[in-house]
Amino acid sequence: MRTKKRLMTTVALVAALSLGAAACGDDEESSSTSEDSTETTAAEESSEATESETESESETESETEMAEDTETTMAEGEMMEPVGEACSAIPADGEGSSAGMADDTAGTAASNNPVLSTLVEAVTAADLVDALNDPSAEYTIFAPANTAFEAIPAEDLDALLADTDALTDVLTYHVYAEGKMDAEALSQETELTMLNGDTATLAMEGETLTINGESMVVCANVTTANATVHIIDTVLMPPA
Repeated sequence: MRTKKRLMTTVALVAALSLGAAACGDDEESSSTSEDSTETTAAEESSEATESETESESETESETEMAEDTETTMAEGEMMEPVGEACSAIPADGEGSSAGMADDTAGTAASNNPVLSTLVEAVTAADLVDALNDPSAEYTIFAPANTAFEAIPAEDLDALLADTDALTDVLTYHVYAEGKMDAEALSQETELTMLNGDTATLAMEGETLTINGESMVVCANVTTANATVHIIDTVLMPPA
């Protein structure tokens, strides 16, 4: 009887210990699950924060690039002011003024400027008006003023205007077709290959840009829709 009672007591203790162990196991699993859930939530929140910061930085960079593009566009759209002693001969208003010429391509702009009337006559004789009016072009043009043509003996000028091939060679020697260059950019160059294939040499004499050591820019930075024009005091002649 006493032995049976002890056996029952022992079974009860074992059962109690088993239940306690099971309870502890459940508590540990619950604790582990809770910790895992907490870690997952923290990781998700960290990932969302990182994505938010990345999107914010991307938006900031995009806004900065848009602002820079706008500033560049505005800078490119600004019209340069002509500089030089002969610029005073350009009309103050109308289509032949600096502002009026800026709206037109080079051939049309020159035709509206009384300072360049002889040049326009020569360009028309050589059938180069359409080429100078090419809206896709970016020219730098050294445009002889009327006084530059007047320095050529009348007989020689008439002969030049009558010889289309020679006239074309002379006129295209005044055109650089690889971009619009203002006076500051030209001052950094020593030579340019002109549209006719010949080379023109550039140099600064004090504040004045000279071409081939004999022709001077007397009014620089005249802007047209497809060219930057620099009025010169001598007609350039291609190398013989």
